[in-house]
Amino acid sequence: MLARVTIFAARREDLSTIRFAWSPAWETHLAVRMLIHPEGRGYHRSWHAAVTSQSARAGFAPLFAVNPLQGSVPDFLTPPPRQPAPRFTEQLAEIRATPPGQVAKELRQCLRTRTGAARTVLAGLLADPAAARDLLADLLETAWDRLVAPYWPRIRALLDADVAYQSQQLAGHGLRQMLESIDQRIAWGDGTVVVSDGSDIVVDLRGRGLVLMPSAYVWPLVTVITDEPWQPTIVYPARGIGGLWQQPAPPPGALIRLLGRTRAQLLAGLDRPASTSALAARHGLSLSGTSKHLIAMRDAGLLTGTRHRHEVRYARTRLGTELSRAGRP
Repeated sequence: MLARVTIFAARREDLSTIRFAWSPAWETHLAVRMLIHPEGRGYHRSWHAAVTSQSARAGFAPLFAVNPLQGSVPDFLTPPPRQPAPRFTEQLAEIRATPPGQVAKELRQCLRTRTGAARTVLAGLLADPAAARDLLADLLETAWDRLVAPYWPRIRALLDADVAYQSQQLAGHGLRQMLESIDQRIAWGDGTVVVSDGSDIVVDLRGRGLVLMPSAYVWPLVTVITDEPWQPTIVYPARGIGGLWQQPAPPPGALIRLLGRTRAQLLAGLDRPASTSALAARHGLSLSGTSKHLIAMRDAGLLTGTRHRHEVRYARTRLGTELSRAGRP
């Protein structure tokens, strides 16, 4: 039996407009799905235990109804990322501005693919599309606040690290090797990008380019988005997802004696560049305290700080790397 794939037919101008982006609204949508569909929890069991213990499901029935594992999901709830790193508040405002007619159309499409209690919920939503839009937006905001926002610095650091790595692969090894290193289900051949995702479609990019979108919650799937207003998009599991929820290894005793426990933890844990907020979340520290420690180590020549959009990302210098290994075998 032939594999079922999505084929993106690319012209030369499409290759020059391939870009990376991630989406907080999409991550929230997938996090909600993981509450009711256990298939993707393999790397997220500690996260799932934490959010369910806080009664994260309370009041989410309408979101569950529009979030089938298989079937039509209303597109207005996951607006496309129009820039590389949109804010959730920006995407939520776009959701709240969706015309009621579009809401009704997409809810009807979802209704046709649902059975059981979900159909009853969807029928109630369709009675007033504008109110349904506002309710779903409110619930999505609650889901963001409970399921994703407390962990967003850690998740964002993972997504940013993936984009940085893939960009280096593209610059150093070219498009083919970069695409095929993302996931074994993505391949390049003869002017096409082929994704083994269980679909059976051919998409002509027609100069629209292609978005590559790493995700923390899409694992174990690779999925494609081809319907407008989305730019053609491939969503794939971010590199390093296996370590997302792991606690940092304790720093060497020699480093603790030299720098103190907190600075030793921060220095030893900086295997890849990270922001102050990401490091504070990873180590359970306050933002202000983390910032003071990082600045002190930067001033001592152990770290460098590079501005990236609205934040500073810290990385170890050669001296910092050598010290972080102090006492290790």
